[in-house]
Amino acid sequence: MSVSVRAAAKINLHLGVGRARADGFHPLDTVYQAIGLHDDLTLSPAEGLTVRTDAADHVDAGGVPDGEDNVVLRAARLLAEHAGRPATGAFEVRKGIPVAGGMAGGSADAAAALVACHRLWGLDTSDEDLLRLAADLGSDIPFSLVGGTARGRGRGELVTPVDDTGSWWWVAVPATEGLSTPAVYRHFDVLRPDAPVEPPPADPVLEALATGEPLRLARALHNDLQEPAIDLRPELGDLIVRGEAEGALRGLVSGSGPTVVFLCESAEGARETGLALDGAGYDVVLTATAPVAGAHVMP
Repeated sequence: MSVSVRAAAKINLHLGVGRARADGFHPLDTVYQAIGLHDDLTLSPAEGLTVRTDAADHVDAGGVPDGEDNVVLRAARLLAEHAGRPATGAFEVRKGIPVAGGMAGGSADAAAALVACHRLWGLDTSDEDLLRLAADLGSDIPFSLVGGTARGRGRGELVTPVDDTGSWWWVAVPATEGLSTPAVYRHFDVLRPDAPVEPPPADPVLEALATGEPLRLARALHNDLQEPAIDLRPELGDLIVRGEAEGALRGLVSGSGPTVVFLCESAEGARETGLALDGAGYDVVLTATAPVAGAHVMP
């Protein structure tokens, strides 16, 4: 018997960043949203523990760590240690989320691995323990389990679901070259030495989500890492200008970048903006709806 799990990409509708703490981490107040770009993971019984990664044409799987650094294997080992059992199984990952694109593709895979191992191994680990293990693996991974729309605090790992009944349409344009998250945070520190201790609050985005109005949400979108990302990669700013000129309500760097996402008025608006950007020569242009579910077992 095998178990297949689907996990979604995330974007940040609000990413407020505070001054770096003594431990080096930046306090965050963020609003995550899971969008309809997915990685699919299948776990089959095996004596050892292995992972094989395949990728859609628009994804460069060469950026996925292998060996001990692979987050899928790390997730399996952490859950096995918690459960007091051997870590066994053969993972096959089919990636549709851009790698090193600010959309938490690695976090999605880790969440999928936790869900798959939990099901295949027949464990009874509580949701609270799974979320704690996810937080030990990485700040975005608890949200990848929860999905939908949620507010994240702390390092982003303290997740509270948000009631979001809206239907949102996005166009995502990944870059051909990744952008290091630590490098973007370091550049944030350089550009913002006077950053507040507490991050800017997410209230405007939460209020906009409650209305279900795309234009209201577009006006509220916020990312403190956008300035350093664009300063490191000026072409991202040019892309935002182009996408908004092609009809998007608002363009935004996704997380630490370099993927840029555009909120559109409707499915038709997203299709038209996507076609225009594709015609402008951008290598990969993806259209997705949101919010979607977190990591879940597929039939």
